[in-house]
Amino acid sequence: MYFEESSHPLRLDIKRRLTARSDRVKSVDLHPTEPWMVISLYSGGVVVWNHESQTMVKTFEMCELPVRVARFVARKHWIIAGADDMQIRVFNYNTLERVHMFEAHSDYIRCIAVHPTQPYILSSSDDMLIKLWDWDRKWTCSQVFEGHTHYVMQVVFNPKDNNQFASASLDRTIKVWQLGSRTPNFTLEGHEKGVNCIDYYSGGDKPYLISGADDCLVKIWDYQNKTCVQTLEGHVQNVTCVSFHPGLPIILTGSEDGTVRVWHSNTYRLENTLNYGMERVWCICGQPGSNSVALGYDEGSIIIKLGREEPAMSMDSSGKIMWARHSEVQQANLKAMGETEVRDGERLQLGVKDMGSCEIYPQTIQHSPNGRFVMVCGDGEYIIYTAMALRNKSFGPAQEFVWAHDSSQYAVREGNSLVKVFKNFKAKKSFKPDFGAEGIFGGFLLGVRSNSGLAFYDWENAELVRRIEIQPKHIFWSDSGELLCIATDESFFVLRYLPEKVAAAMESKENMTEDGIEGAFEVLGEIPESVKTGVWVGDCFMYTNSVNRLNYYVGGEIITIAHMDRTMYLLGYIPKDDRLYLGDKELNVVSYSLLLSVLEYQTAVMRRDFGTADKVLPTIPKEQRTRVANFLEKQGFRQQALAVSTDPEHKFELALHLGELEIAHQLALEAESEQKWKQLAELATAKCQFSLAQECLNHAQDYGGLLLLATASGNTHMVGKLAEGAERTGKTNVAFLTYFMQGRLDKCLDLLIKTDRLPEAAFLARTYLPSHVSRVVNLWKESLSKVNPKAADALADPAHYGNLFPGLQQAVLAEQYLKETHVGVRAAAEYPLIMPNEERKVLEESAGFVSEEAVSEPEEITDLVSTTEEETVTSAASPLPVTVTSEHVEQQKQGDSASAEVPASEPEVLDDLDLDNFDLEDIDTTDVDLDDDFLSE
Repeated sequence: MYFEESSHPLRLDIKRRLTARSDRVKSVDLHPTEPWMVISLYSGGVVVWNHESQTMVKTFEMCELPVRVARFVARKHWIIAGADDMQIRVFNYNTLERVHMFEAHSDYIRCIAVHPTQPYILSSSDDMLIKLWDWDRKWTCSQVFEGHTHYVMQVVFNPKDNNQFASASLDRTIKVWQLGSRTPNFTLEGHEKGVNCIDYYSGGDKPYLISGADDCLVKIWDYQNKTCVQTLEGHVQNVTCVSFHPGLPIILTGSEDGTVRVWHSNTYRLENTLNYGMERVWCICGQPGSNSVALGYDEGSIIIKLGREEPAMSMDSSGKIMWARHSEVQQANLKAMGETEVRDGERLQLGVKDMGSCEIYPQTIQHSPNGRFVMVCGDGEYIIYTAMALRNKSFGPAQEFVWAHDSSQYAVREGNSLVKVFKNFKAKKSFKPDFGAEGIFGGFLLGVRSNSGLAFYDWENAELVRRIEIQPKHIFWSDSGELLCIATDESFFVLRYLPEKVAAAMESKENMTEDGIEGAFEVLGEIPESVKTGVWVGDCFMYTNSVNRLNYYVGGEIITIAHMDRTMYLLGYIPKDDRLYLGDKELNVVSYSLLLSVLEYQTAVMRRDFGTADKVLPTIPKEQRTRVANFLEKQGFRQQALAVSTDPEHKFELALHLGELEIAHQLALEAESEQKWKQLAELATAKCQFSLAQECLNHAQDYGGLLLLATASGNTHMVGKLAEGAERTGKTNVAFLTYFMQGRLDKCLDLLIKTDRLPEAAFLARTYLPSHVSRVVNLWKESLSKVNPKAADALADPAHYGNLFPGLQQAVLAEQYLKETHVGVRAAAEYPLIMPNEERKVLEESAGFVSEEAVSEPEEITDLVSTTEEETVTSAASPLPVTVTSEHVEQQKQGDSASAEVPASEPEVLDDLDLDNFDLEDIDTTDVDLDDDFLSE
């Protein structure tokens, strides 16, 4: 691509955003809200591209003949297309379904224009007719406009009067029509060959039409005076498309010579010639509210972006907003709103005052820091006006203009090498920065951007203060001049400016290098966010970012004020309103609440001025205190945050972090939250406040925690109460474990029976309470028989199958021995003196033991267990379940002779049941098989 530039070009950046290769493109249209471009192809298709994702998202097969026009109708979710088969087709672009199709003309359809508000479309054709169609009346033809004597190439509605439209024809004329009238209002003649294209100027100051023709000329018409006011020459082949840009002061024209020419719409100066090498240009489409322009070529389509998206708007410190709408300057005053209720994010209903027309097209508007003057820059010039009456105060050539912090000084950039500094509207100094000047920035120091980085200069003498290797997009200074933000494409840096060091270094000439004064700035932080616009309030930096969030940065913390649905640009902050104001590219103004007292408090904290912070705190509403407390916490001031916060959740968390047990206890009482009691119990335990920990665990009904606390502290009374309480509340897991640790095996057995865990009860009895085995097995058999009688019959009761339970009699004796010799609670100090259970040989200990009470064993068991069996017992408990088989029954019939053949072996140790003096980890529970269902309470 190449550019041909005039000697004083419009400052207009042009960037290609999308290149879509395809067959010949006959029309392009941009969707008003979605990032879509629809193109119609000479080969017979219609395609929708997403220019943000650079992808083709929808295709519509029309016919095999050229489709010369396709238009979005956003309010109906339609695409309307006209083709050489004389048909108009309507598609729903969401469902891709065809809504309607009808024959509209008797020859090729050249153009379709959609009425901006009514349910109408206009179509023009090679049959020399223009027709009006009403989709609300089932697409009936409401009117036919006759008068042209050749193909009607284009029709377009007048944006200032929607009942009026214009048409261009190869009969060399342009006709202006009125809806409802069959004949044209008037005809414009002047082209020597057929007219291919027309467009209306949408600005409010000129009643202009533009046309392009096969005579290679572009003509500007005053349709009120019916005269040609300008002819643009330059194209060398047929002019196929023309467009007044809806926002910028430019005219775009395309030709079969392959170029798109950019003209200034005020001076008619040729600004640029674009050639993308895609052969003939066929169509151009701009979009209101956007700087994007779509171009259609023989070999595809392109979207370019022209100029800046940021609107020319500025607000002074009193709330007067000034903006430029085309070349018209307007003003709105926030004070005029009075006591009107304002909601966050809602468009403000402002009274607009016309200030007059500007001699140049404003690309930037900026108030002086004191608000007395306003600067307008554009077209390579600047003008300084008085803010009150817009009277010209000064002017001159400039590519860029910036104010110093004191309003009496400003600087301009002329070209890429010269910077001029002015004081009191008089030139003070000119200098050429060493590495050139691609951009300049105002504030407490004069910033100059070049290829090598950023250089700061002193305003008074233009001496280098510091050079930094960075490529900034924006620089924002705080009102005090102490802080500044340097924003790049991907992140922003917050720096502190140290004027004392700079002054000392300049006076002594020490610490001066070719890059300036090393200690001039101190870097406070880097934040990986792209800043679009920003403003300082105290030490708080407000900014909008690339994902349309309104944030502010203070003390390393980023706080989101709002998520916005479109790109907004910061105008400023009005302290008396406690509101932040923003504008969009369509010159709408919105605001968001942000309390000055909060910002002042945060600024004071950042400066470690806690005296001022304490004075400001009472002015902060209670609903904002938690935000302030969060800020204090992140700055490391948790004690102050605890005092400030009004959110019980936040206060409780802070109290836990600070170890403030009393405050946390009071908050837990108020909240009645199980989770809070558990958190507080953990902290109390860590601080050895066991009474408080016990209270918290009781409130939380955390029986597991209470068990841990009771056992760890050796509190037998607490363990006993815990067991009963856990059983009472259905916490069977804790109850079982607690009874087991106390050695209260009968309670463990009863608990298993009560909860219908009979298999587990049987195994517990077989292992620890053999005298209860027969009772439990009978209960198990009775329960099992209800669901599986065969399985119940297979269970062996030691009362009937004694031969299957060797050593049971000795185990019963050992049970009684342990019961009578069991010592209750022992002191923890005796633990080293007690023989561990695994080392005891209980069967040997109980040999020859005679119970103080008469041991009455069940007769069945006594009869079945022989003396031989007692001598050959190998274990007090068998680890495996026993079921009755035919072999067992046969063995029982054989009696003692069968059992006598079992070889003798050494008896194993039965675990002591006195567990009060042992740690939980020392208890061997490998033989206890508790189901998950039982443990899950």
